[in-house]
Amino acid sequence: MSTSPSSAARQAQEALGVFLREIRLEAGLTGRALAKATGQHYTRVSKIENGVQAPAPRDIEAWCRVCGAEEHIPDLLASLRAVESAYQEFRRQGRAGMKRVLGAHTLGRYEQTSVFRIYEHNVVPGLFQTADYCAAMLSFWIGFLQTPDDLDAAVAVRMQRQQVIYERGRRFAVVLEEQALRTLFGDIEVQAGQLDRLLTVMSLPSVSVGIIPLMVARTGVASTGFWIFDEAMVALETPTASIEVTRPQEIALYGRMFGHLQTTAVYGRQARAIVSAAVRDLGQPQHSATSWTGPADRS
Repeated sequence: MSTSPSSAARQAQEALGVFLREIRLEAGLTGRALAKATGQHYTRVSKIENGVQAPAPRDIEAWCRVCGAEEHIPDLLASLRAVESAYQEFRRQGRAGMKRVLGAHTLGRYEQTSVFRIYEHNVVPGLFQTADYCAAMLSFWIGFLQTPDDLDAAVAVRMQRQQVIYERGRRFAVVLEEQALRTLFGDIEVQAGQLDRLLTVMSLPSVSVGIIPLMVARTGVASTGFWIFDEAMVALETPTASIEVTRPQEIALYGRMFGHLQTTAVYGRQARAIVSAAVRDLGQPQHSATSWTGPADRS
């Protein structure tokens, strides 16, 4: 059974309180002693530890200093930010249309990121999508989420965002499951155009694309697609929500998972051969990788 955004936020707040209680107990302090040392009423300490009330950043900093646990401050502050804003409902955002949904964690974060690590299991990443493929995929989500139909504007947003892959100083490490090449959005012609576009992008010097073949022995299996923005944030999407992970320890775990996925993937000629095989299986003629000249062709 899925967890609603509000209950997920509540669970995260309760987990934060449990962690703070453990820090206090390890320091050998009672709730009253901690309250006195941090200048707050002891009932507030109890409410924070039981997840009834969220602490302020200054509470976390003072709590850890009094308990001699300053090393936990960055992770706890990141967890607090997650409680406050990381779990955003698509339906709430979707009232303003799919264009708003696509902007949940994107343009500003893209501009701040130097290294993108991207894993997708059943879709070609948005940065590499053609306009036709993007429109076919978003049409489903507009209907499923019952958002206003602003398909053209949403596609335009995604196409504009793709400019980042041509900017100097950016690197893109991408791992795709072979299944992502064989999940159709739109008709066969749309899929063939998308795979041809992927072959073109794979030739860019700033882009590394690995493909995990079907039915291969592997050291790691991810439960969903995710994007890692430098070491600052991980973004992933469920059918009803966008989740942003900012806790350093969790970001590191996603980094480890990405490393496992990379070791299973194939690159270079082997990867291009898998994409080309997917094109052949569509029964469509394969175009030259140089036939696509830039984002304007598909926008």
